[in-house]
Amino acid sequence: MIEKYEFGVMVVNGVTYTRDLIILPNGEVKANWWRIEGHRLHLEDLRAIFELDNLPEVLVIGTGYSGLMRVPVSVVEELKSKGIEVIIERTTNAWKTFNRLVGEGRRVAAAFHLTC
Repeated sequence: MIEKYEFGVMVVNGVTYTRDLIILPNGEVKANWWRIEGHRLHLEDLRAIFELDNLPEVLVIGTGYSGLMRVPVSVVEELKSKGIEVIIERTTNAWKTFNRLVGEGRRVAAAFHLTC
């Protein structure tokens, strides 16, 4: 579970991260996540999720403190075509959504931009 988020900092299971990250459904954190374009999400940026044997039910995307990371409709459509529900929110809200879904027992992954 995510314990805390503030601009540029996220605490997950007692570990502090200061760079963007992906959280897989098994709780594994892929730290230092970077994208092809810093503020635009591409499908290739989600490789860690697509490599899973069992895809998540839901992908929560945190677009940053101010919401500057863009998620193209084509990316959302491709995720949905694979049966993945997509929730896109500013990271200030997305981390809480992630925790709620995990608490409900959903198979959730997340991709969080921590700044901007």
